[in-house]
Amino acid sequence: MKIVLDAMGGDHGPKVTVQGAVDAVNEYGINIILTGDKNAIEKELNIKNYPKDKIEIIHCSEEISNEDKPVAAIKKKKDSSMVVALNLVKEGKADAIISAGNTGALLAGGLLILGRIKGIDRPALAPTIPTEKGISILIDGGANSDCKPRNYLEFGLMGSVYAMKMLEILKPKVCLVNIGIEEGKGNDSTKAAYEVCKNAPYHFCGNVEARDIPSGYADVIVCDGFTGNVILKLMEGVASTFMKLLKEELTKNTIRKFGAMLLKSGFKGFKKRFDYTEYGGAPFLGVKGLLIKAHGSSNEKAVKNAIRQAKILVEKEVVMEITTEINKLGADTIE
Repeated sequence: MKIVLDAMGGDHGPKVTVQGAVDAVNEYGINIILTGDKNAIEKELNIKNYPKDKIEIIHCSEEISNEDKPVAAIKKKKDSSMVVALNLVKEGKADAIISAGNTGALLAGGLLILGRIKGIDRPALAPTIPTEKGISILIDGGANSDCKPRNYLEFGLMGSVYAMKMLEILKPKVCLVNIGIEEGKGNDSTKAAYEVCKNAPYHFCGNVEARDIPSGYADVIVCDGFTGNVILKLMEGVASTFMKLLKEELTKNTIRKFGAMLLKSGFKGFKKRFDYTEYGGAPFLGVKGLLIKAHGSSNEKAVKNAIRQAKILVEKEVVMEITTEINKLGADTIE
């Protein structure tokens, strides 16, 4: 197995991506290809301890920044670390790609270079979110702002396969995000989506309201990318604010500080459940290859866990499984 990592992607570049790769190689024993500026990568690698035959560097003369326009960057910067990495997957020289770089460019590259799985109208991002029961899959997390009924059907199918393989849930509960649980609730788009999904070949459990998402009621949460991105960022903001307010209250006086010391291990466990670095990245499901988008601010731990995630998804043949299931779904007769 070979996993290619865009070493220049993310807010911290090679300093973080190289360490994450080294940690993954040492822990999982897999082979990694690093694409990017060879001098910058070697500078970091030279001070690390790892099996030298496990990491390969492919030098790239260009880099895609967050300011670049996605499609133009993919088409023009052919020797960028991201484009080179995508082509390695397309050519079968790598089994998966991970990048913390420009999200729009990575998704555009996934479509333009890897291409869609036949039968998939729109690939989608599938990040994980922490819940009372563990974690759930949110799909779409931001790739498609406007969706047709067929898209929701496909999102549910891809999310269900992902949950079965990654979370090892035998029969994932798939729900549509809506303003009420009743079948007739919502706007024209969600009503039409419900009609399509209720006959889906997976465990569709109706609508779920936003307030019930954190409870873990649904294993797979289906929505358009606009709604999904709002949910993600709201949850991040609420968790961050909650932790800040809790810290303020617990450090107001000596007695509270003493009590906080006694509960320190419990607070660490609570904080860990909301730490995105524990979960790796968000796979872009529906393209002909395994593509994982890591958080732009990923640290070494997040990069290592994204590599672990890729390893599991490659071993469990998630892309092949989605291809098989979409073929069973039949022709695109639903708009």
